[in-house]
Amino acid sequence: MATSPVRDIEVIIGKWLAAVTLYSCLLLFTALNFAFLFKYGNPDWKPLAIGYLGLLLQAGGLLAIGTFISTMTKNQIIAGAATFGVCLLLWVLEWVSGYETATWARVLSYLSVVTHFESFAKGVLDSKDAIFYLTVIFLGLFFTTRSLESLRWRS
Repeated sequence: MATSPVRDIEVIIGKWLAAVTLYSCLLLFTALNFAFLFKYGNPDWKPLAIGYLGLLLQAGGLLAIGTFISTMTKNQIIAGAATFGVCLLLWVLEWVSGYETATWARVLSYLSVVTHFESFAKGVLDSKDAIFYLTVIFLGLFFTTRSLESLRWRS
């Protein structure tokens, strides 16, 4: 990497974009179901598009976190298991608000990716939820960059 013609950020964004592209291809297969929906019905396409945008933003955030975690270990299996654990934790943090109403519980619930997907699932584009996912993406990629720089200084 010391003589690489590409910068760290280019490698990081390339890896993240490749993962998001793969996820987008998987979502494209689910969009085939909507061909039948539009053939036999007359649904509004805007809520469907907003739902897919929410899925892409949520996946982008979780993949950015996974990209960061993968820089913290050399073992791919450990990185995959840790990413799964963190993503699962971010998924279930919303459950805390069902049992507790204190401020700390509301903060944990706010950090849940499920909480921010609800408006997208209803077909509503809420800027605070989009900004949340974009922030998670930015922070995940930023921390990945810092982690790679740290690895370079340690070697």
